[in-house]
Amino acid sequence: MCVCARACVCCRSLALGTKTGYKLFSLTMVEKLDCIHESAETPDVYIVERLFSSSLVVVVSTAMPQRMNIYHFKKGTEICNYSYPNNILAVKLNRQRLMVCLEESIYIHNIKDMKLLKTLLNTPSNPSGLCALSTNHSNSYLAYPGSATIGEIIVYDANNLNTVTMIPAHDSPLAALTFNTSATKLASASERGTVIRVFSIPEGQRLFEFRRGMKRYVNISSLSFSPDGQFLCASSNTETVHIFKLEQLGPSGGDEAATWTSYVGKMFSAASSYFPAQVSGMMSQDRAFATVHLLTSGQKNVCTLAMIQKLPRLLVATADGQLFIYNVDPLDGETESEGSEVTGPAQACPSYAATAALPASGPVTATLTGYSEDGGAKKGEVIPEHEFAAGPVCLDDENEFPPVKRG
Repeated sequence: MCVCARACVCCRSLALGTKTGYKLFSLTMVEKLDCIHESAETPDVYIVERLFSSSLVVVVSTAMPQRMNIYHFKKGTEICNYSYPNNILAVKLNRQRLMVCLEESIYIHNIKDMKLLKTLLNTPSNPSGLCALSTNHSNSYLAYPGSATIGEIIVYDANNLNTVTMIPAHDSPLAALTFNTSATKLASASERGTVIRVFSIPEGQRLFEFRRGMKRYVNISSLSFSPDGQFLCASSNTETVHIFKLEQLGPSGGDEAATWTSYVGKMFSAASSYFPAQVSGMMSQDRAFATVHLLTSGQKNVCTLAMIQKLPRLLVATADGQLFIYNVDPLDGETESEGSEVTGPAQACPSYAATAALPASGPVTATLTGYSEDGGAKKGEVIPEHEFAAGPVCLDDENEFPPVKRG
């Protein structure tokens, strides 16, 4: 089971599922966590997703893994529920669409009335439910694996219901996907966990390539862009979280040209054309400019970058119910290229990190072919059942669903 943390430009919140239900926390301060809602009505929650700072929450329980319940948690009412032919592996939502990912199919709903718009059937086997949905106002890009054996990415326009592009991202199967806030970039990692790549959207051109490590393969559990899109963090089953800076290196000048790092970089760049493609590719990959060492390793965690109290922070939620909050100090010049490292227990480094334990009872959970044209199911496919408890979702109510604000 995993931890599900969601943070966006205007709101900072943590959704936590446990054996006894789920909790929603507000992350407006690093000193403490404010629990804004707690529900014990649904046990063994393994998926809990909140629509930004609204009152809409999607919950899936291991007791009924084929059923998705959508609640208005402030009113304490159920909006609707849907049942699917197989276990639900992931749920993603924005202000236009709600996606439900099964192992070999994806269901696309219109979030304003929860109508089923499209069913993508016979998608490549995706046992982890890996997918990503953009949060930008003007589009709803969906990314999911295009192959079970290699790292192909299908980018699908969930608003216009058509395929945008296919990106040959990695040689190995995919392990992580995420969009930036403006939906102009998509980051990916494979099961090898050594290289992270960033592509332009919707074109699918490779923009950046970062090397996470060379000594060992790791299982990358999450990728997340900063709200301004300038940084990308990656967490895995190791004790290290990496932060990369996305910047196009232009002509060097001034002090930078005189640094040893710059000199070596230029030398390798000039020589890379004489090496085999695999070797030259490794030489052109950028390393993390900052790393954070967690207290433990071997368990799944989720990382995200957010602005809290007007400062950039790295948040890491772990599967044992802990949340670590680190300051991200902007670096420049030579220091930036050499990297910054935060080590040791968070309590011992109050200027860099604050740690808050989340009370939990038992294990915690975080959070293109073959589709039918009418959005229903093909012959022989089970159509999801649904029940509406309180009418359509009123997203136009500003008090209940405040609009997303840009930072």
